[in-house]
Amino acid sequence: MTTGPLQRTWRPDWPCPGGSILRQQRRGPLDPTYRIDPAGRHWRGIGTPDGPATLCVEVRPAAAEVYAEAWGPGAAWALGAVPAMLGADDDVSGFDPRHPVVAEAWRRHPHWRLGRSGRVMEALLPSVIEQKVTGQEAFAGFRALVQRFGEPAPGPGPDLGLRLQPTAEVLRGIPSWEWLRAHVDGARSRTIVQAARVAESLERLSALPVEEADVRMRSLPGVGVWTSAEVRQRALGDADAVSFGDYHVARDVGHALTGVEFDDAEMAEFLEPWRPHRGRVPALLAAVRLRRPRHGARMAPRTHLPGRTPGR
Repeated sequence: MTTGPLQRTWRPDWPCPGGSILRQQRRGPLDPTYRIDPAGRHWRGIGTPDGPATLCVEVRPAAAEVYAEAWGPGAAWALGAVPAMLGADDDVSGFDPRHPVVAEAWRRHPHWRLGRSGRVMEALLPSVIEQKVTGQEAFAGFRALVQRFGEPAPGPGPDLGLRLQPTAEVLRGIPSWEWLRAHVDGARSRTIVQAARVAESLERLSALPVEEADVRMRSLPGVGVWTSAEVRQRALGDADAVSFGDYHVARDVGHALTGVEFDDAEMAEFLEPWRPHRGRVPALLAAVRLRRPRHGARMAPRTHLPGRTPGR
């Protein structure tokens, strides 16, 4: 049964830049589970423990409040999760910028926080799809799967073109050729299907300390340090999660802070004094768009999977 709209007005205790925080959950500019309308409202299609929901979030800076509406069986859950999604659980009290570049980024974005969705599979599916491929290919694959196997979001969702991610049950039943049509190879699709088989256990990770959640997540075949960090950043709001193994992160952090590109080991050593806020440093550098110049040839999307037209 679809319910709604339900409404909630939340008044954060700091000047919350809700849009930039909520956008951490978006996977590419054409993510079908996320829309930003001409009025600047953020719309999300979410699978909650109570069922699907459409969530609309409107940040009202002049009134120092956030207004939200939600539709669907999961409407009440989605509204209850709004503060966490917008960073209310992110404790920055122990963060010391330490480095002048980080301090300047923090000065420019003092109210930025790390949001927490509380939905592990929702973060895991696109993170696995993004393993070792270009962003263009990953976003296209995720979009294709959602369009093909996700349901329209409740309430105004169909009019907005807003959809839900496929459920764990649906993911378990997607045949191999459909994964390939979405340009997701067998290694990544097997990881997703295996995760979908234990989806209920994975969702319980949101109630555990992040260190334990990391260990349990990486016990899944195909889920390593990078994927766990990407999931913990979005689903658990883990400010210490660093995406080691990323093609760009270590190089960008090194270039921004020392003028010399790092590898993962060098970045780990350099970020150690910021523990338990190591992940906040790359995020702040990204917020002020500090990254190394991209002079080299760009990594091209692969052309050998079914459904890929060479040169397009």
